[in-house]
Amino acid sequence: MGKMRAAITGIHGYVPDYVLTNAELETMVDTNDEWIVSRTGIKERRILKGEDKGTSVMGIAAVQGLIEKTGISAEDIDLLICATVTPDLVFPATANLIAAEVGAVNAFNYDIGAACSGFIYALTTGAQFIETGKYRKVVIVGADKMSSIIDYEDRSTCIIFGDGAGAVLLEPNEAGDGLIDSVHKSDGAGAQYLHLKAGGSRKPASHETIDAREHYVYQEGSAVFKFAVTNMADYAAKIMERNALKGEDVKWLVPHQANKRIIDATANRMAIGEEKVMMNIERYGNTTSGTIPLLLWDYESRLRKGDNLILAAFGGGFTWGAVYLKWAYDPKD
Repeated sequence: MGKMRAAITGIHGYVPDYVLTNAELETMVDTNDEWIVSRTGIKERRILKGEDKGTSVMGIAAVQGLIEKTGISAEDIDLLICATVTPDLVFPATANLIAAEVGAVNAFNYDIGAACSGFIYALTTGAQFIETGKYRKVVIVGADKMSSIIDYEDRSTCIIFGDGAGAVLLEPNEAGDGLIDSVHKSDGAGAQYLHLKAGGSRKPASHETIDAREHYVYQEGSAVFKFAVTNMADYAAKIMERNALKGEDVKWLVPHQANKRIIDATANRMAIGEEKVMMNIERYGNTTSGTIPLLLWDYESRLRKGDNLILAAFGGGFTWGAVYLKWAYDPKD
């Protein structure tokens, strides 16, 4: 019997039907397809349309699909954590809404807000409950409706973000697979470069804040890019060094999908080729907490038991980190 680890035993994702292309964005702001693709790698993104549809809609679809694929009972879920910065409501937590809708009536559930690093923060947190033996079935959701906080008159941000969700099931594993190691970091001094100016307790919503368009993402792109390139790459390399991994030992880099240039820099720092880098930014853009589970969902059929994966992310806060895990199962029919 080996050490108890938390292994991903199932993955499912959800993206809305509506596709916002670069061509459509050209009709909305002063931009063009060549400019967007050359700077970000993004060709299109998905947008959740319709009244009274929040992030939970996507999270519910992802978890329902996960339950169906894995054959578990919703009542057997012990814990459900939702990583999001676009909750349906200030309270209750979006995780509460998801759990109630899917029938996870026995699940302890709450949200984690760490922006683009949210999913790996939640994954590491959820894994602790498995490793201690307290819980046996933990669901981690990464979901964001970024279109709800994006200014479609600001070409520096509206080209980047999209909506989407993914969910994974964590279960005990004593065969050596699962989450092996993680390193996380945060620095609140970075808040000035990437934040939402109004809507919180410091600056509640008012006519003035709405008129000033302060309920949309504010980003100083060059500063964020500089920090992201350095820290995401350094922490991906750091976790490899901690576990004596070389480029040839890593089967897949699973990077947060913020910008293709940041992803390329991280791969170069890890000394791995582009054929080992998971990428879907061209189709979904940056779905914040949703990017990494959506990658795993898209690439699930190409993953094999025992594959070494490095998950890496950088987000507002600033928050960043990396996770080393061994994939726990072969593709299912």
